[in-house]
Amino acid sequence: MPEAVIEAASLEIMHLLQRAAQLAAEQGGDTDLFMQAAWAACLEARPGLREELAEKELRAQLKKLRKRGLVAAA
Repeated sequence: MPEAVIEAASLEIMHLLQRAAQLAAEQGGDTDLFMQAAWAACLEARPGLREELAEKELRAQLKKLRKRGLVAAA
């Protein structure tokens, strides 16, 4: 995809997100609820992302445990 198309799409996404945040604020919406809903929408839009993030977190935890000598390296 050409860089100009990607940039235009990114700008549109940012505009839509800003508008959604503005609407939530105008309606007196809970900021935490808005953030949770936005994150849930991101995860829903990208199948497999939740599992990918969980795997990265697990690998990071294992790395820390190995550094401390609490888990053997294979």
